[in-house]
Amino acid sequence: MKELKPQLFLSMKEYSGKQLAGDLTAGVIVAIIALPLSIALALASGVTPEQGLYTAIIAGFIISFFGGSKVQIAGPTAAFASIVAGIVARNGMDGLIIATVLAGIILVAMGLLHLGSMIKFIPFTITTGFTAGIAVTIVIGQIKDFMGLAFEKAPVETMEKLEQVIACFGTLNVQALAVGLISLAILIIWPRFFKKIPPSLIAVLVSAVLVKAAGLNVNTIGDLYTISSSLPAFHLPEVSYELVKTVLPDAFTIAILAAIESLLSCVVADGMIGSRHNSNMELVAQGLGNVGSALFGGIPATGAIARTAANIRNGGTSPVAGMVHAVVLLLTLLLLMPYAALIPMPAIAAILFMVAYNMSGWRTFAEIMKTSPKSDVTVLVLTFSLTVIFDLVVAIAVGLILASLLFLSRMADVADVQEWDYLDDYEEGKDNRNLKPVPSHTTVFEITGPMFFAAADKILEVPFHEEKKVMILRMRSVPAMDITALNSLRKLNSVCREKGIRLMLSHVNEQPMRVMRKAGFCHEAGEENFFGCIDEALAEAEKTAV
Repeated sequence: MKELKPQLFLSMKEYSGKQLAGDLTAGVIVAIIALPLSIALALASGVTPEQGLYTAIIAGFIISFFGGSKVQIAGPTAAFASIVAGIVARNGMDGLIIATVLAGIILVAMGLLHLGSMIKFIPFTITTGFTAGIAVTIVIGQIKDFMGLAFEKAPVETMEKLEQVIACFGTLNVQALAVGLISLAILIIWPRFFKKIPPSLIAVLVSAVLVKAAGLNVNTIGDLYTISSSLPAFHLPEVSYELVKTVLPDAFTIAILAAIESLLSCVVADGMIGSRHNSNMELVAQGLGNVGSALFGGIPATGAIARTAANIRNGGTSPVAGMVHAVVLLLTLLLLMPYAALIPMPAIAAILFMVAYNMSGWRTFAEIMKTSPKSDVTVLVLTFSLTVIFDLVVAIAVGLILASLLFLSRMADVADVQEWDYLDDYEEGKDNRNLKPVPSHTTVFEITGPMFFAAADKILEVPFHEEKKVMILRMRSVPAMDITALNSLRKLNSVCREKGIRLMLSHVNEQPMRVMRKAGFCHEAGEENFFGCIDEALAEAEKTAV
């Protein structure tokens, strides 16, 4: 297991002036990219613009300082938008702070318990499904601002928002739509010609100038929110047992999602720089970052794949780049935040449309739909649908349960108990060179696959022959066994004793043998009835009196 030591301390051992120059450049560029994104994601999450920057500053700095990756950039991400908006609508900011702090504690515990590798047990179909679902919820949530619609009420759930879009479509603001389309065009076209300057920054500047200069009737951030350029302030929420109980499921969702997103981002970064991250240290850092973010007015944070990739492409080589990015955003908050009031809401919506498109993974989604087994497609579609119709908590829970049940069904199908073919039963002239001679009073059954509760009944389906006095179970292809399968084996042993049949077991692997010894089955069945290989068992069966 890797030692829980921040990557920053390891990077400083051989840090050079050239690396510092690259980290400073990368940190500034990533901050420019993160500025409009942090504001947009805060608004999509139902909180104020500056809270997005608080998150990028506090969580971004802490996660870079304590993280297990050299180049990870953390901050608010689109994955949390619908979750945060729902928590704030139901339980207010205190509920969000408590949920985020609890999620941070869960993440730290996961790291300290070395559960970084456990993330691989989340099926790819589930992560693909809920990621695509989150992208759709973001798009639906931004249609109102993109088109300048006037809703009759303030919906919380995605389906309610879609209903309001349809019901209030007649309130469409053509000027707002035009600003949104211009911003979207800039976001799509700009990167084809100018790769160094973030298109989101250009979209924000052009749309703000257009609305102000032309006097367009389009809502800006300043029309809807009071902009603050004050430093993040420490705030302890009012904690009650009822509120903690209410937000605990949300806390687990935030923790699981933060772990998945951050470790996926680390894996992508590892591939780009040819390095390896410390997943357990990264989880601890994510936890500390989320606790810090929540207590200083921010929202949940995690590793951001796009910003991490931008960091690498622009010369970032150590956690210093992430810390520089946080400091630059802090200076921006103090000096330039009032100008954020001029940003049109359709431009924010356009930025979030692009974020949703980039995170959707629609090509991967389509590929799974075309090439995967029906069971995997079912998990994918169900997770996606539940994310959009209900929420991420329901989607992940149901998706994991269904995926687990399907896996158990597959393993049960693999597990099998087959009786051997015997020389005496073979027709003359057929090739029987691979068959071993078996005493006439003996039957041999080959057990294959894991023997667990879903396949345990197959052990009891072995046929009995009156003239047979020895039964051999060959278990070389049984990698694992649980207590339910052992209970079936006990029943088989009891039936064999009642019928006067000697039960022998050959080539029992390490894990099944541990289960048998711990449960006392070896003593029960007789140590003399366990053999290292089938030849030894057959030789002993030959000696057994008929």
